[in-house]
Amino acid sequence: MKYLLILASDPSLPSPEPGDAGFEAYMAAWSEYTQALTAAGAHHSGEALQPAETATTVRHDAGATTVMDGPFAELKEHLGGYYLIDVDTLDDAIEWARRVPIGTGSVEVRPVFPTDEF
Repeated sequence: MKYLLILASDPSLPSPEPGDAGFEAYMAAWSEYTQALTAAGAHHSGEALQPAETATTVRHDAGATTVMDGPFAELKEHLGGYYLIDVDTLDDAIEWARRVPIGTGSVEVRPVFPTDEF
């Protein structure tokens, strides 16, 4: 079963940038996590996202669309990235979510709706 691990964190908390002290260790933790997912045969895909202020929202309402700069809603946390994993059970997905090196933040675990049969 595929699960999406949605990574969300407080945008006011600093993350190390290239050249900052601790940046290499920060990136190494993410690399190790991704390698562990891959070694377990669970990694399907994943990406980091640009900051929320780079978002564009296309809103649909009553057959009309509106395009707006920025994220859809003001959020306390921002979506920073995701992993799409393929594991046997929700418990397995939760265990992988526990291991995400997000620091302070949350990981939403959501099953992917299977569309293969449509």
